[in-house]
Amino acid sequence: MAAAPTASGPAYEDTTVRWFALAAVLWGVVGMLVGVVIAAQLTWPELNFGIPWLSYGRLRPLHTNAVIFAFGGCALFATSYHVAQRTCQTRLFAPRLALFTFWGWQAVIVLAAISLPLGATSGKEYAELEWPIDLLITVVWVAYAVVFFGTLGTRKVRHIYVANWFFGAYIIAVALLHIVNSAAMPVSIWKSYSAYAGVQDAMVQWWYGHNAVGFFLTAGFLGMMYYYIPKQAERPVYSYRLSIVHFWALIFTYMWAGPHHLHYTALPDWAQSIGMIFSLVLLAPSWGGMINGIMTLSGAWHKLRDDPILKFLIVSLSFYGMSTFEGPMMSIKTVNALSHYTDWTVGHVHSGALGWVGLITMGCLYHLIPRLYGKTEMFSKRAIELHFWIATIGIVLYIAAMWIAGVMQGLMWRAVNPDGTLVYSFVESVKATFPFYVIRLLGGLLYLGGMLLMAWNVVMTVRSGQVRAMPIPSVAAAHA
Repeated sequence: MAAAPTASGPAYEDTTVRWFALAAVLWGVVGMLVGVVIAAQLTWPELNFGIPWLSYGRLRPLHTNAVIFAFGGCALFATSYHVAQRTCQTRLFAPRLALFTFWGWQAVIVLAAISLPLGATSGKEYAELEWPIDLLITVVWVAYAVVFFGTLGTRKVRHIYVANWFFGAYIIAVALLHIVNSAAMPVSIWKSYSAYAGVQDAMVQWWYGHNAVGFFLTAGFLGMMYYYIPKQAERPVYSYRLSIVHFWALIFTYMWAGPHHLHYTALPDWAQSIGMIFSLVLLAPSWGGMINGIMTLSGAWHKLRDDPILKFLIVSLSFYGMSTFEGPMMSIKTVNALSHYTDWTVGHVHSGALGWVGLITMGCLYHLIPRLYGKTEMFSKRAIELHFWIATIGIVLYIAAMWIAGVMQGLMWRAVNPDGTLVYSFVESVKATFPFYVIRLLGGLLYLGGMLLMAWNVVMTVRSGQVRAMPIPSVAAAHA
């Protein structure tokens, strides 16, 4: 149902925002459920029951795609459409095209959920979907760019707020990354081969892979941070000048960090070193953004005691700071020699994914969803508080277990006897990680439990709410 103009003038177009927000919660439950299943399979491998399409190798890409592109993607669509309208004081450009992006993106998700368990994969990390789905992604993404930048182009205020700079950069960069990395030669409807070969293929893949993290999972969510933290805290952003410096430094630096995924490989040593150097430089803009978000609460720290949504938003920044310190450290070649191919990397990824992306998404959705249904807050504030603590404990259990297991694996693999033979067999290192895999599974179950609690809270909020057209304030009133 499109929002009709109100008696006082035109209204925001929030139909697509509502659909994407609800889809984000649904896919969050699905993605994290699959994550728990594969965590259980790593603990007890017989849990795949000998069924090929339930094997770890097929469910793992389903998990990553569901959490990143279904849960995270739907949240990014919802918040970018919502933020662009509010900060530009205008309706969403081409609302029917925006609705197409919703149904097109859901089609991508469903096709991924069918094709990946059936074994149709390009074998590229975070880009496993085969060429017909890649083409659909491209069409949807171009439509997304038209809607977003069209909204900015029809804005009623001269200034473009910093959140929109981050959203815009993520949309442009992801389009570039997807088109270049997904170039392939189809040989059948569900099989293709990469247009690149050997070390060039690896370099293009990790240019894509690291920048999928840098733009899809960082720049886009920083756009959320710069709008929803000031909104929820009812405070202006700590330093607008720092936010602009943060944007340009982050956007420039991130693009060059991908080679740190390929240390000690056939990639030329100078390319590995450039990746390491830019990864270390990346620490500065990352922490600048974290400090800017957290310091927005200056003079309002007391709100953290009573506002569980702010807890989600601020603690997510703590995990962002921790992950963006850990990442550059792991890019140093001597550290990477210990950490690479171990569960330390898995712990690092999930401190960013569960701690930063997950928590800030949940906080933003808790702020956004009730307002989309004519309410000022969610159905149950106590459920939000409980969700926060369940999720946080789950994250800590998960990443601590993976850190310990990873360092242990690295030390066991490189331990040698005086005669140069290995002290431990690979199987012994697998056996030693078993208790940590059980702890990881427990952490994942807690995180999934929190997501289910959120889904219940959202359903109750929607049932008790009512869709109302939100009038667009005049520019003069907005600045009054």
